[in-house]
Amino acid sequence: MAPLPMGVRFIISFSRDQWYRAFIFMLTFLLYASFHLSRKPISIVKGELHKQCAAADEPEPRFGGPSSSTRRSPTHWLLNNETETETDCGWAPFDKNNYQQLLGALDYAFLCAYAIGMYLSGIIGERLPIRYYLTFGMLASGAFTALFGLGYFYNIHSLGFYVVTQIINGLVQTTGWPSVVTCLSNWFGKGRRGLIMGIWNSHTSVGNILGSLIAGYWVSTCWGLSFIVPGAIVGAMGIVCFLFLIEHPKDIKCSSTLPTHPRASENGINRFRVQKQTTHSEKNGPLDPELQCLLLSDGKSPLHPSHIVVLPGDRTSSMAAISFTGALRIPGVIEFSLCLLFAKLVSYTFLFWLPLYITNVDHLDAKKAGELSTLFDVGGIFGGILAGVISDRLEKRASTCGLMLLLAAPTLYVFSSVSKMGLEATIAMLLLSGALVSGPYALITTAVSADLGTHKSLKGNSHALSTVTAIIDGTGSVGAALGPLLAGLISPSGWSNVFYMLMFADACALLAEGALTSESPGAPGPIFHITVFGKDETKDPVMKRKARPFHVHLGATRKLP
Repeated sequence: MAPLPMGVRFIISFSRDQWYRAFIFMLTFLLYASFHLSRKPISIVKGELHKQCAAADEPEPRFGGPSSSTRRSPTHWLLNNETETETDCGWAPFDKNNYQQLLGALDYAFLCAYAIGMYLSGIIGERLPIRYYLTFGMLASGAFTALFGLGYFYNIHSLGFYVVTQIINGLVQTTGWPSVVTCLSNWFGKGRRGLIMGIWNSHTSVGNILGSLIAGYWVSTCWGLSFIVPGAIVGAMGIVCFLFLIEHPKDIKCSSTLPTHPRASENGINRFRVQKQTTHSEKNGPLDPELQCLLLSDGKSPLHPSHIVVLPGDRTSSMAAISFTGALRIPGVIEFSLCLLFAKLVSYTFLFWLPLYITNVDHLDAKKAGELSTLFDVGGIFGGILAGVISDRLEKRASTCGLMLLLAAPTLYVFSSVSKMGLEATIAMLLLSGALVSGPYALITTAVSADLGTHKSLKGNSHALSTVTAIIDGTGSVGAALGPLLAGLISPSGWSNVFYMLMFADACALLAEGALTSESPGAPGPIFHITVFGKDETKDPVMKRKARPFHVHLGATRKLP
């Protein structure tokens, strides 16, 4: 018999469950990357919506210089009577001297709607099928992202049009985060959650990078396409979501985790107790699909079906969706939410204003500034993964966040000074700042949210994760809305003041994280109960009384009291 090709051996070396997990990992990664891809164009196009008001035959003055304000004009095109040349000042109404406040209003409209909608999104998402809910959000988001770009082709100069478009887009995009985090947590257990979600959360940076490159390609020639193309991509991914997303492993009879102890597991509804061997006719009886799913490990059942009977559980409320106030009472939710508020304020200020800052400081055009700003997201990829690895190794999420926040504050101060020294210094500080700013943000929104959503105080309620995730990310989105708004209001007085604001926010995030009275949430409570007796022990009543039940949750095993 001929040996199998290397590629085939590689494929069959993984179990069915592992292939499905890898598929869901990549699919949810791409789905949410497309959301961020559609958010990035506005920051790239800002440099085109307001241009330096200079005649075509004049050398372009230094952006933000002392004479720059005198050169700007509130009209889109100016006619210079002396030189008889046309001057382009940008796209009305963003061609006026208060353009920074107007651009900040666009950011605030989107992020404020996103923050408000996020609190409702998690509650709604727990009561609807994830696949349908996420598909609707992606199709709607694609439509309104493209609608913003259509303002270029239809020559729309109404501020209200762009603000309303941003508000609706912010609302529909709230469907994304609770849905993908819940779906991923359904498929992956707690073991190495920090590393897995640290790698997975790089979709934020990947989406930002792709969005910057796509928007930058058309920004100088036809900025409308900078929105229409990302909108089309999000809509297309929505169709992919509808066709391929599998919400839970039980839908295809897979195991949600690979248990480390083959004899114990629990689901909060039924308990499985090993009994003595049953008759031959009982052996041949069909196994309940849900039970089969729960017992599968690499495609094989660790216990014979005849050894298991289903007993009524004591957690009748486990399938009920948790209330908003109930989620707030989970230890750590409020503290981590406040920490994320300030951490996300810093991150989203960079997201929406970094290209314009680079344009001002390094005097680059909108396209080059957009490309250079992607280095912040490259640093964010490494920062998110590093935070996940450290938190898994130390088993301390809060300490990991605190350390990175502590290092981020002085780094921001150095960035504000060093970035003015040249392009090379800007590149180095972009990478370092991206890692330290994005690390805590990524850890809180993924691994910490999943830990809290499966906290032991929930007693196996699997319907709390979406609400907890929405509360944490919704509170963080309040900071995300305030950051760009404050940057737009403060930047006219100087970019140094913007960095002082960011350093203050970073210090507040560190204080909020320090308010935690205990380390990152403990392991969740039991979900499945199985009491296991040896083959001979079932005949001995004394051994039965001495037997101690075990429970398994997300890859960990411990004795029940």
